Amino acid sequence: MVTRSSLLARNRDFRWYWSGHTISVLGAQVTVVALPLVASVTLDAGAAGVAAVATAGHLPNLLLPLLVGHWLDRRRRRRLMVAADLVRASALAVVPAAFIAGALSLPLLVTVALVVGAAGVVFDIGGFAYLPTLVDETDLPSANRAVQGSSTAAQVAGPGLAGALAQIAGPAPALALDAASYLASAVGVGRARRPEPVPARGTRRAGILDGLRVVAVNPWLRALTAHATLYNGAAQILTVNLVIWVVTDRGLSAGWFGLALSAAGVGAFLGTLGSLAAARRLGYGRTFVSALALSTGTPLLIATLSGSTATLAVGLAAVQFVSGVGLGVANVLSVTLRQTVIPRDELARSNGGYRFLIYGVLPLGAAGGGFLGQALGSRAAVAAGAAGLALSTLPMLTRRIRTLRRPEDARPVPGAPPAPVAADAGGAR
Repeated sequence: MVTRSSLLARNRDFRWYWSGHTISVLGAQVTVVALPLVASVTLDAGAAGVAAVATAGHLPNLLLPLLVGHWLDRRRRRRLMVAADLVRASALAVVPAAFIAGALSLPLLVTVALVVGAAGVVFDIGGFAYLPTLVDETDLPSANRAVQGSSTAAQVAGPGLAGALAQIAGPAPALALDAASYLASAVGVGRARRPEPVPARGTRRAGILDGLRVVAVNPWLRALTAHATLYNGAAQILTVNLVIWVVTDRGLSAGWFGLALSAAGVGAFLGTLGSLAAARRLGYGRTFVSALALSTGTPLLIATLSGSTATLAVGLAAVQFVSGVGLGVANVLSVTLRQTVIPRDELARSNGGYRFLIYGVLPLGAAGGGFLGQALGSRAAVAAGAAGLALSTLPMLTRRIRTLRRPEDARPVPGAPPAPVAADAGGAR
């Protein structure tokens, strides 16, 4: 069951949107793998060329969220999401066309990666702000469960699909099918016909940095942002060193390593399905904290894994699965809580500020992971990254969050003074 009374079955507009969003996420995952494959296999660009394409694809996540959030704040989002999909489709279609014409080059791939990445930022920030206008408030948790569940499934299937397409058709021609996926996404999102309200015009002129202000002054958003930022930085430290320790030092094959990691996606998908039932039974805050205990605590076991390569693969898969279950639950609850406590006219710019912080830490975490790996060794660096994941839970352990029963209870009381910025400081407990 996807929703409390099958939201997909009874809400045609959400069904179209969900279909388009799912296809878009799947296309994005294929793009992340397929573009570097074109650089490597078709152009024989080497490690530096592949890194340039991959970096260009991720760079907009660091540079654009504040600008895009500010820009989307006073605009209808659905038509801009459709435009973003059409831009991605057009940009990717250039690659197979250039391949056929013999004009494919590394600078072209870097440009395409930048354009596709920038359009992806518009689509993602727009989608976060658009969904609460598409469904009734009582359906918002169920809508997020459906979206997060299909997104998780797409993230698991996307890399494998990219590899299969590249194997069958070649990396460059495979991008023609990837471009078609964005066209299908544009159709799905575009068919969601529920009238989108005109964004409210605020009494004051909002600045580009207002997205950061919205995050800073709200205690719930501060806690979520601090957790996600610490989590992403620590995850980079863990990821950078895990492949070295497991594959290079311990001798686990790349295939088994990939299968072990994919267990996280399976767990996350199951976690999304059970998230709302758990929240109803245990309460929102307790469920959230319990999910974080799984997602951030279980990886502490990775550095203790020993034995044969088969034992290592099974142990790593088990850790990834359990951690993934917690991550799937936490993702649904986090998105719903943010969409509930943030005023509708601040959804876009607050998400821009949120993404700026949680994605901006990724290159720092990767660099820190490399430094720790060189200084301490890969196994110790894996342990350090896992410890960072566990510590990222601390901002979410306040009594305010633990005792939250429903996301609606986190809304500010009308007429009440805003909470002081330091309300939760010094003491995640």
